[in-house]
Amino acid sequence: MTVPSITEQITREQAQALLARHGIAPTEQRLEIARLLFAQHQHLSAEQILAQLSRNSARVSKATVYNTLNLFAETGLVREVVIDSAKRFYDSNPDPHHHLFHTDTGELEDVAPAQVQIAGLPGLPDSREVLGVDVVIRVGPRHTD
Repeated sequence: MTVPSITEQITREQAQALLARHGIAPTEQRLEIARLLFAQHQHLSAEQILAQLSRNSARVSKATVYNTLNLFAETGLVREVVIDSAKRFYDSNPDPHHHLFHTDTGELEDVAPAQVQIAGLPGLPDSREVLGVDVVIRVGPRHTD
């Protein structure tokens, strides 16, 4: 996956406004991460973000990247897409959608909700409601015998 270069990032003012709408204090590091992540709808891992920030000479520690991404996810600014215990992506697309994960390339792509049909959900206690359904469809190369 190609990570946006510094010239493809959103402006500092756009990043500040985005963080403010979600009640997030705009530290330098948070602004740098937001500028990169929200340049386009994309799925980036913390490692990809850290690598690009390092290439852009931004001084952001690994812990700060992880803490910021967790904060962004907690406030609903990004969606955290967990593929497995060792692989998670941060999705800058706020619209409801599902994902297709290519096991051979590690690429994650959006799938429109209308393309996935869910036949039924388990019964819920009266005190509970469904807040959302996130589907990750894992695909790989077809094996021929």
